[in-house]
Amino acid sequence: MTDPLEEQDDASTPLTGEEREDLIPSYITLRAELNEAEQANILEVEEWAFTRKRDVLDERFLTNLHKRVFGRVWRWAGTFRRSVRNIGVDAYRIPNDLRQLIDDCRYWVENETYEPDEIAARFHHRLVSIHPFPNGNGRHARLVTDLLLVAMDRPRFSWGRANLVDPGKTRQAYIAALRAADNHDIGLLLNFVRS
Repeated sequence: MTDPLEEQDDASTPLTGEEREDLIPSYITLRAELNEAEQANILEVEEWAFTRKRDVLDERFLTNLHKRVFGRVWRWAGTFRRSVRNIGVDAYRIPNDLRQLIDDCRYWVENETYEPDEIAARFHHRLVSIHPFPNGNGRHARLVTDLLLVAMDRPRFSWGRANLVDPGKTRQAYIAALRAADNHDIGLLLNFVRS
């Protein structure tokens, strides 16, 4: 079985029939076209999202943001997944686990349980671990985490952009940091997000 976190999209790989069923733009047939369409949406939404502080610790905001980010590309954007994945909690647990994460994070912020960077890193890790949507969870979680940082008057994370030479190594470092956090070691993730 392949690891979904380590899979790399091959830009020339055709989309499967199942993947194309919920696509909105009919011209998209390759992963490169899909990535381009999604990235265009993300850039547009980032411009909107950072124009003012947002209450990111709200389930409705989180689902609406996902819909804004992917809504021009996927029909299911902004709706929780209903299927089993190799990653994430069971689908029936998504609403409760997400509410618990929001409540925990509100507590951390209000009580200054951790430094702001650690709050954001822990929030990001748990959101990715829940994996609430059929796709786009990492990109959504990174955007939401950056919005949370801005709301706490902190600069956005760099997300390993220091290594622009080899994006594959950056992704491997990100995955290793998430796996360490799975084992209750948040240190690698804290180092990665500001590298």
